[in-house]
Amino acid sequence: MSVSNLVSIIVPCFNAERFLAATLDSALRQSYPQTEVIVIDDGSTDKSRDIIRSYAQGLRAEFGPNRGASAARNLGTALARGEFIQYLDADDLLPRDAVSRRVELLKTTGGEIAYSDWETLIERETGQFVIDAKIVRRIEDVHPKVQIALITEFWAPPAALTFRRTIVDKIGGWKEWLPIIQDARFLQDAAFAGGKFVYTPGIGAQYRIHRGLSLSRRRSSAFVKDVFKNACDLQSMFEARGSLNADERRAFASIYNYVSRQLFFNDTVAFQECVSRLYDMEQGFRLNWPKVASLASGVFGFERAAVLLSLATKMRKFLRPQS
Repeated sequence: MSVSNLVSIIVPCFNAERFLAATLDSALRQSYPQTEVIVIDDGSTDKSRDIIRSYAQGLRAEFGPNRGASAARNLGTALARGEFIQYLDADDLLPRDAVSRRVELLKTTGGEIAYSDWETLIERETGQFVIDAKIVRRIEDVHPKVQIALITEFWAPPAALTFRRTIVDKIGGWKEWLPIIQDARFLQDAAFAGGKFVYTPGIGAQYRIHRGLSLSRRRSSAFVKDVFKNACDLQSMFEARGSLNADERRAFASIYNYVSRQLFFNDTVAFQECVSRLYDMEQGFRLNWPKVASLASGVFGFERAAVLLSLATKMRKFLRPQS
């Protein structure tokens, strides 16, 4: 049973010693009067644990082996007592009134997911973070259908989102098999579960981009494979409800089109499946082979590119729909 009006702020942490104190301070200094802060240390090997222990009186901490951010968030959710859930990555920041504004909107509207505008902070060589960009965008700016917007172009960091516990329970947990884009998938699952989104204008989160770069930027090929796995799983979920409509087919086609260009260079099997799905989603689709050939030769050299393109051409003939 959740505690009425309480907000549980859940912070997964892995080797975040450079950023953690500022993040925890931003969580503990929220103007909203009823909060609990839960930190899950996911097997840190730096000084993160010492930093967490220095806040012993202000938060609840759990320490365990490294199992990934989603597993840490799932544990934090299981420990949370709040009627509302606020996830906060260990290198991001909450403005002082962020939780208060979003929770009040959830209460007055009956919404289940409140989202805010947010800004990116870029780390300079001095270690100082400066504002790089402000992201001011509503879901309907991307697409009038929430599910389509969220599986295509709309994204916001966890710090910019506050959830009712009821929708979090409906979602059923963070996807631990998606190591990189699990935050995007959690938002997609909220939409798929029928969650009501409400927009809170104004900057409600600061997303820090540090010199170590984000996980998706450090591992671009793994990121693309994660996007592909997620799209395949989402497609199955959509199809379980019935035939895909035109908007849904276009959305999945755009995802597979993007992914196919990347998979061509690093995963032949996944590339073949991706192109097959593209043809299924968009019957008139054709790969732009001159562009692919040019890019391939630049990356691999002409001889290796010729072998790859020969294989790709055979695959294209095999995958082309029969008239």
